[in-house]
Amino acid sequence: MPWHRMCGDEVLWVPGSDHAGIATQAVVEKHLWKEQGVRRHELSRKDFLREVWKWKEEKGGEICEQLQALGASLDWDRECFTMDAGSSVAVTEAFVRLYEAGLLYRNQQLVNWSCALRSAISDIEVESRPLPGRTELRLPGCPIPVSFGLLVSVAFPVDGEPDTEIVVGTTRPETLPGDVAVAVHPDDSRYTHLHGRQLRHPLTGQLLPLVTDSAVQPHMGTGAVKVTPAHSLADAELGARHGLSPLSVIAEDGTMTSLCGDWLQGLHRFVAREKIMSALRERGLFRGLQNHPMVLPICSRSGDVVEYLLKSQWFVRCREMGDRAAQAVESGALELSPSFHQKNWQHWFSHIGDWCISRQLWWGHQIPAYLVVEEQTKGDREDCWVVGRTEAEARKIASELTGRPAAELILQRDPDVLDTWFSSALFPFAALGWPQETPDLTRFYPLSLLETGSDLLFFWVGRMVMLGTQLTGQLPFSKVLLHPMVRDRQGRKMSKSLGNVLDPRDIISGVELQVLQEKLRDGNLDSTELAIAAAAQRKDFPHGIPECGTDALRFTLCSHGALGGDLHLSVSEVLSSRHFCNKIWNALRFILNALGEKFVPQPAEELSPSSPMDAWILSRLAHTARECGRGFLAQELSLVTHALHHFWLHNLCDVYLEAVKPVLLHSPRPQGPPQVLFSCADIGLRLLAPLMPFLAEELWQRLPPRPGGSSAPSISVAPYPTACSLEHWHQPELEQCFSRVQEAVQALRALRATYQLTKARPRVLLQSSEPEEQGLFEAFLEPLGTLGHCGAVGFLPPGVLAPSGWAQAPLNDTIQVYMELQGLVDPQTHLSLLAARRHKLQKQLDGLMAWTPSEGETETKRQQRLSSLELELSKLDKAASHLRQLMDACPSPREL
Repeated sequence: MPWHRMCGDEVLWVPGSDHAGIATQAVVEKHLWKEQGVRRHELSRKDFLREVWKWKEEKGGEICEQLQALGASLDWDRECFTMDAGSSVAVTEAFVRLYEAGLLYRNQQLVNWSCALRSAISDIEVESRPLPGRTELRLPGCPIPVSFGLLVSVAFPVDGEPDTEIVVGTTRPETLPGDVAVAVHPDDSRYTHLHGRQLRHPLTGQLLPLVTDSAVQPHMGTGAVKVTPAHSLADAELGARHGLSPLSVIAEDGTMTSLCGDWLQGLHRFVAREKIMSALRERGLFRGLQNHPMVLPICSRSGDVVEYLLKSQWFVRCREMGDRAAQAVESGALELSPSFHQKNWQHWFSHIGDWCISRQLWWGHQIPAYLVVEEQTKGDREDCWVVGRTEAEARKIASELTGRPAAELILQRDPDVLDTWFSSALFPFAALGWPQETPDLTRFYPLSLLETGSDLLFFWVGRMVMLGTQLTGQLPFSKVLLHPMVRDRQGRKMSKSLGNVLDPRDIISGVELQVLQEKLRDGNLDSTELAIAAAAQRKDFPHGIPECGTDALRFTLCSHGALGGDLHLSVSEVLSSRHFCNKIWNALRFILNALGEKFVPQPAEELSPSSPMDAWILSRLAHTARECGRGFLAQELSLVTHALHHFWLHNLCDVYLEAVKPVLLHSPRPQGPPQVLFSCADIGLRLLAPLMPFLAEELWQRLPPRPGGSSAPSISVAPYPTACSLEHWHQPELEQCFSRVQEAVQALRALRATYQLTKARPRVLLQSSEPEEQGLFEAFLEPLGTLGHCGAVGFLPPGVLAPSGWAQAPLNDTIQVYMELQGLVDPQTHLSLLAARRHKLQKQLDGLMAWTPSEGETETKRQQRLSSLELELSKLDKAASHLRQLMDACPSPREL
């Protein structure tokens, strides 16, 4: 967004947060129990909500504080919260309109149920945990460890045939009391003779039908399955096809219901499992137990095993709206970036089911639906529900529906609240005034930045698109940019219970280990979780987290790119970015000192380079502007960070500033370099500003103002440099030529390192067989000597032998570099040093030659290392040969 603003676009980032119904209520309930020893149901709903609002005021501002610390450029006057009055009005209006459009209904269906939370949960809150076989878990509220990943074989005797039975396998023996049938495939010959027969329930002895259904997979297990319509999605569909009535045997709290009989009623379902197993053994109907890989549904909020319970809930019909959302992407009206999400988007919407929006919580938007309570129950008449924006409106509708006076009616409001995602999906519209007015979202750059995995994308963004197009007739945005989920350096999802959560404020300001540990203790972790989290913190941050600064954190996050996989955040990487910030700071300090107090900058369009080095750095600056623009347009910020890092560090600091230092000492002082330095600072900081706003602002404000006083008040609203505006500086051929000079610089530095020339500035000769190559180097002789830490640089005519005692390094087939050694090194001393280095490298080479790569390691890496060592040994041998020639030509100082 800062880039678009600097480009002159109208931009808006509205700050907001949702009320996180389940998560917030769970945290507050833990807090109340920990601090006051009070359970939620011991308080009235009003008193409990007062406690939640109190907690929200104390803790709920952390996200906004983190955004502020990160330098996020938001319109804070528009800050929204999904439980604010305006958002609440929008939620109620949306519910009513969807109901009136026939897209919202109440029905009894199977829902994902968390017994620990005693609430329905969304699909996105169900974690599918694969188990390889027998796995023991401790679950909330269960007094004993529970084993999963086991297949229990149970015999169902055939009625009337004492020696005949059908064996079924189940991983959920606790649901046996809810079985209403056994099903087989109609073409399974093993059971053809039993079609139409009845079976005896292994626990109750009641008669159950044997039904045939093509959905049964005959090659799985025994080919026979038990049918429990009240606790299995697949069984519910099968049961509906055969007219089987469901039996709900697991209650909301995870205990067994009265339908199970006195011997099981009230027991925790997994305690009941063991009792059922014992009963099967006693009845002689237990047929075995074996390991069985399976996927266990776990509630991500509570850690409990998810149950499927029949509940009367409110549902949104999603098929029609989902088709429109899929069509929006297919037609190009909505673009998903990265594009690989588009296939998943289409798949998700082609399999979308109706959305359960009821939650059995107190914290959230209470559903605006009312039950009309009849004074006398009339037979099996279904419940009468009405929906209204207010109770008065609902009462009027109920009166018209029942034909009774409104004043005589008794209405009971649904105590449930709406799924948090319902209000979150309305955020783009509610935040801008809907339903009072329909916002024109096309006024702003249509982009949403979301940290999400693909599942969360489709759950949240998909609902935004569905509800937005239905209620307002327009898409909430025409593009969604999805950046990866930020994980810890090991690739784990950040979790308080793992102790790996990184608060951006701690990275920015630094924090001691003691403070990190205190934060854990102040949280709601139980003693076991606390011990694990504290140990993890001590391991990962034994000395705490060093202060890294906002700009370093922003730059690191952007450097990973938005279009790749999950982002593994490492504090050491942020620390490296901080060092980069220091480099920029020092570069500006040098530039400002070089400019002096009376410097007057020229307009960029009037600046013409006065030397090849000036032309080169300005060309690199123009190239960097081009790359930054390309990266921003492609929404690949890693391209931008790479371009900026390369320019500031490797072009400006490592090359141009070093090359220009002796030039600035010339008398009279040339006028070109200061103007070039100013342009590099001004334009370079503006290029950097969207990613490093604080550093860029601080340094840019210190630059001398341009003539005319037309400078922007802040770098954040200054024009962003474009490739077009700097095209007159771009000289790719010059850059290509200077890359040859840089090769020579590297060769000279390598020679200095080989002969350990630390302070000496040896003379250098270049020899080329191609006249045009000599012309290439002539323009850069002074910077070549400066950057190569050498003395005078000259040319050796083609065909002329090099002076005796000079080291040689080939750049390519046509050009050689010679460096003076005579009188600068002691050959005898250096020969012994080279011999020691050679012995060490030869030992490494011999070991690598005899080493056999282990499984998983590639031969390619081994060969690369071998080549590197052989090249280094070759250089040492060549250096030793030069030193011996030098000894022959001139005695060492010791012999004189």
